Amino acid sequence: MRLIRGLTNLNILSQRNDSPLASGCVATIGNFDGVHLGHQAIIRQVTGKARELGVPSVVMIFEPQPQEFFRGAEAPPRLTAFRQKFEALLAAGIDMVLCLRFNERFRSYSAMGFVEDILVKGLKVRHLVVGDDFRFGCDRAGEFALLEKVGPDCGFTVENTRTVTVAGERVSSTRIRGLLDVNHLEQAEALLGHPYRIRGRVVYGRQLGRELGAPTANILLRQMPALQGVYVVSATLADGRELDGVANIGLRPTVDGKQPALEVHLFDFTGKLYGQHIDVVFRHGLRDEIRFESVTALKHQIARDFENARGWIAEHGSVATKH
Repeated sequence: MRLIRGLTNLNILSQRNDSPLASGCVATIGNFDGVHLGHQAIIRQVTGKARELGVPSVVMIFEPQPQEFFRGAEAPPRLTAFRQKFEALLAAGIDMVLCLRFNERFRSYSAMGFVEDILVKGLKVRHLVVGDDFRFGCDRAGEFALLEKVGPDCGFTVENTRTVTVAGERVSSTRIRGLLDVNHLEQAEALLGHPYRIRGRVVYGRQLGRELGAPTANILLRQMPALQGVYVVSATLADGRELDGVANIGLRPTVDGKQPALEVHLFDFTGKLYGQHIDVVFRHGLRDEIRFESVTALKHQIARDFENARGWIAEHGSVATKH
């Protein structure tokens, strides 16, 4: 079992005689949005200690993320959707991901209730890795010092997370969002450890792209993305092929301006991608997303976007592969 959803499933699992948590675990807690270099350092701490103790490594995350619960539409945009985050955590070596629903019931947990019900009874934590600024519990009493104090009696030890810096500043999801917002893709890549990408499932669209001479693979986004505009991209398909293309990400103001989406046109591609998960890497920003007076004006701009994208690819290199 790689994913545990909710307290009920955690409690059921913890009571099984063959539970993978029978001997405890090493855990960490956070949003892990982007799974950037700082997160990767924490994961190495967790997996290293888990190997030492011979128990599973666990990351506890929340849906929605706490700021989304408290701030709603005013919450900062996500770097990664849940599925992409989950896959990245497993790829980094984590054994299990515990996803807890952040709702009114959960936010009412006292600090000690969280420790007793989730960390001790549920996860049987033997070692916990959290930042010294970590806070939890409705009474705001939950902090690193409390965990250190109660840990020995509850059967676990606590370790502070290691800070990772790039160019003299701490790596954080907030810093990466700021870089993406101004299209500093290379600097964001330096903090992520890889180019910024969005992985998602291709869905049926309105077929407007075909009418505009630019058929697109459409990926709906649940939240506003961390970057918006028109970009040179590369996409990895389910069969492993890599293709060059152009993507529009945002609200599509000329079309409807309501549902955020990622629309990807792949150069020299014929075929259907509906239902497939594709991986889209953002390579270069071409322009901001703007509203055009007519669909005809949009069509002319798309042609210019394609020309500019092909010119950039010719100068910087194509990723296209044959399969």
